[in-house]
Amino acid sequence: MTLDQLQSQFEVFKAKKLALDMSRGKPSAAQLDLSNELLDVVTSKDYLSFQGAETRNYGGLDGLPETKELFKDFLEVSSVEEVVIGGNASLTIMHDIVSRGITHGMCDSEHPWGKAPIKFICPVPGYDRHFSICQHFGIEMIPVACNDNGPDMDKVEQLVAKDASIKGIWIVPKYSNPTGLSCSDEVVDRLSTMKTAANDFRVFWDNAYAVHHLSEDQDVLKNILATCKTAGNTNRPFILCSTSKITFAGAGVSGVGGSVENMDWYRRHLFFSTIGPDKLNQVRHNRFFKNIEGLYVHMKKHAILLKPRFDKTLSILESELGETGLATWTQPKGGYFISLDVPNGCAKRVVGLAAEAGVKLTGAGATYPGNNDPNDSNIRLAPSCPTIDEIEQAMQIVCLATKIAAIEIGIIKNSVLN
Repeated sequence: MTLDQLQSQFEVFKAKKLALDMSRGKPSAAQLDLSNELLDVVTSKDYLSFQGAETRNYGGLDGLPETKELFKDFLEVSSVEEVVIGGNASLTIMHDIVSRGITHGMCDSEHPWGKAPIKFICPVPGYDRHFSICQHFGIEMIPVACNDNGPDMDKVEQLVAKDASIKGIWIVPKYSNPTGLSCSDEVVDRLSTMKTAANDFRVFWDNAYAVHHLSEDQDVLKNILATCKTAGNTNRPFILCSTSKITFAGAGVSGVGGSVENMDWYRRHLFFSTIGPDKLNQVRHNRFFKNIEGLYVHMKKHAILLKPRFDKTLSILESELGETGLATWTQPKGGYFISLDVPNGCAKRVVGLAAEAGVKLTGAGATYPGNNDPNDSNIRLAPSCPTIDEIEQAMQIVCLATKIAAIEIGIIKNSVLN
């Protein structure tokens, strides 16, 4: 098929004046509907906690006991003393931990991080909001490539062993954003045991997709806190999670887990920023799930809605690009994203062409610090929110744009494609 023929097909799509969005991992309306009972389980006459505690007033700085018990299992820590409950978004907790590290240092810091320039390791492709936190605080970001098992640990170990200004690493360990891949046991072991020049180095273990499986074929993640304890690096991990993609994205509950020393440090700083969390929302979630098993059952309902969307995305990639050699993509067992790699130098053009045809994608480069993908090849696909029909149209356009961009840049000859 020639470039002219491909462009003719493209003009047909443009004429439809579509408005399709695959740019962010938002739950669909049908997924949000799964949790509507949350709106009814607390009433004007029934709002006490399981233990009969008043939830409308101040207090409960680190969360209700029963919420901490639920999140203890969610975070896979060993006691409620290793849990602090937050507000709607775990991103807020991550931001605050970094901020307090800069102003005051960690529980084992010799001085505040902000006394000198600091750096974070950023596995790539990775989560743009992690990069935004670093950019906001002026933290230098060191990109480290990921493979199928997680970040390149040879490179990570080399970097942290010799540079005391490297204070942290961002990790989405399970069904990672955007690849959908998970860290291997070896990666967990090496993150836990590696020698670091900074004694107050932290692993930000952003386990946002801990229970977001697409089927019974599930990745199993080794316990980072238990492994760090065994290695004598008990304070190394902060473990983050939330229900933002479990119940309501705008009204969930978040939590952080880690060593008792880390959690006591966080509680001390939390005292100065709040008099107490939204305990009514915690009651809603406690009543809705009842226990961790209830949460697992709920996630199976999400999988029923999500898996067909992922299957449709992957099937179109395979049928349109599979035999062309123009692209590779991940096939995750869970999470919210598929990572698509198009020919070097083509990602921005593909995203731009898709936009012309009415398909909004995550900006090319967003999965790298500073929006700078050195190969201009990675595109994050988010199939959760559109309908199946919308995904089919959107992915036809993405694949068509990939073929056009490849011919334009000279990757393939004008008449090679079928």
